[in-house]
Order: sequence, then structure tokens, then C-alpha cells
Amino acid sequence: MRHYQGEVSRRSFIGGAAAMAASTLIPKRASAAGNGKPDSNFGGVQIGAITYSFRSMPSRAEDLLGYLVTCSLSNVELMGDAAEAYAKKHTPATGVDGPMDGYEALGKLYKDAGVGIHIVKFGDIGDEKMSDKQIDYYFRAARAAGAKGITRELSADAAKRLGPMADKHEIIIAFHNHTRIKPDTYDGDILSFGKYLGINLDIGHYLAGTGESPIPLIEKHHDRILSLHLKDRKKNNGDNLPWGQGETPIAEVLRLIQKNKYPIYPDIELEYKVPEGSDAVKEVAKCVQFCKAALA
Repeated sequence: MRHYQGEVSRRSFIGGAAAMAASTLIPKRASAAGNGKPDSNFGGVQIGAITYSFRSMPSRAEDLLGYLVTCSLSNVELMGDAAEAYAKKHTPATGVDGPMDGYEALGKLYKDAGVGIHIVKFGDIGDEKMSDKQIDYYFRAARAAGAKGITRELSADAAKRLGPMADKHEIIIAFHNHTRIKPDTYDGDILSFGKYLGINLDIGHYLAGTGESPIPLIEKHHDRILSLHLKDRKKNNGDNLPWGQGETPIAEVLRLIQKNKYPIYPDIELEYKVPEGSDAVKEVAKCVQFCKAALA
């Protein structure tokens, strides 16, 4: 399988990816659906991206949508600041006690362009300083935008508080990991406080922090994993690297999801340094082609 990862690397980064990424700038993309909209469902696996990947560029909701379409991505984890800014601009009364029209408009904007919002990242929802009313607002906002879940950092205290609320709203809270994680982190109480508590597994951080492949964890907890963050790192807290240059088994993970038909959203997170002369959109487009090649 490591040989396969290398094969994808050679095809997607050294040779074909640059040309394929450039082709995303022309109107009729090879990865577009028959209706001309973006389509990043490859072999039954719905690839997306977290819009944090475009943090080096203008980041209004409209800007982010343009980048996603250019990369032929049809699914997204949307950062909450862009979502909230768009909603409040569209409907100034948006707020804790306000209507959800602005978020509904946001969901429609993206859907009409062919991009589904499956997750919104509303900061650290559930922290002790946040009122129940504010938490309820974020759940309602996520639903109005069409999202299945909200991501936040790992926290047992937040899990205990959010579990009943997530179950009430039927919106998943997916807990994200950095490198401070162990293979048994999700075996404890954190998922026990509600059936709508889940996992947003960053496979690059997981490998860098544990030195182990994320595949056994995915196999064990696949029914609670809403999404993955895809990046390539080396073990022992190694750097983020262009895909194919690290040790994270990205291709193997994607093929595991494909083989077992796990309903998991793998999302590209661009964290390696953007090369001189390139930009985040071009680099994300390379990552899209890496995923497409892995799932061919």
C-alpha cells in the first residue's frame, strides 16, 4: 500500500497534477457534473475541503465558494466566521434571537452552485463562557445552512454539555484532534454523552502525534466519524508537507472508505507552505487530483 501512495504521488504532484490543476481554470472541467457544476464524488467517496485551506486569500463566503468551484469541489466544511458574516449581511436581524433567513440564503447560494455545506465550524461551541442560548443559535444556524454537523476541538466537558443539545437538534458535534491524542482517546466517555456526538479525525495530526496509522481507529469508530481532515505529515510531530512527501497514508485511508462504503466525508486541509508562484487554490486543486487518482 505504501507503494500505491508513492504511485499517486508521482502521478499527482510530479507529473500530471500541475496540468490538471491548471485545467480547472477553464469553463468545462473534466471533474464537473453533467450539469456543469463541480463534482468531487470519486468512486463513491465525497471529497470536500475545509475553507481554512484558503486562509491566505480573501475569505468572504462568496470568495470561498468561487475557490471551491474552481477546484471542482462539491462539498465543504465552512468556517463559521464567513458563514455568520454572510448571514448577518443578508439579514441584519440575524442573531441569537433573530431569524435564520441569512443562513438559509447561504445554503441556497452554495447549493445552487453545486456545493453542499456538510459542516460549519463555529469556534469552540459549548465552552463554559457560552450561554445555552448562544449554543442553540449555532445549532439552528447549522441546520438552516443545510449542514449535518458542527466541528470543535476535543473537550470532555463540552461533550457532556453538548450531548443532550446535539440529540435535541439532531446535528452532530464532531470533535477534532490535534497532535495531543492517543489511539484510545475516543474509547472513553467523550462520545457517551449523546448519540449525536462524533469525530472529526485529522489523520495527519493523528500520525504525527501517535506515530501510528489512523486506519485501525477509523475501522473501530467508523460509525461515529463524520469527517476527516486530510493532510500529509511525518511521524514525531513532523512538518506538514506537500501530499505524497510525508508519511500519512492518505491514499490508503481513502481506499478504505471506498471499499467499506463508510459514510465519512474526507476534507482537504491545506497546511503545507504554499510554494512561491502558486496559491492556495492551485495547491488545493492538486490535492483534489491526488484524491481522484487514489480512488480511480
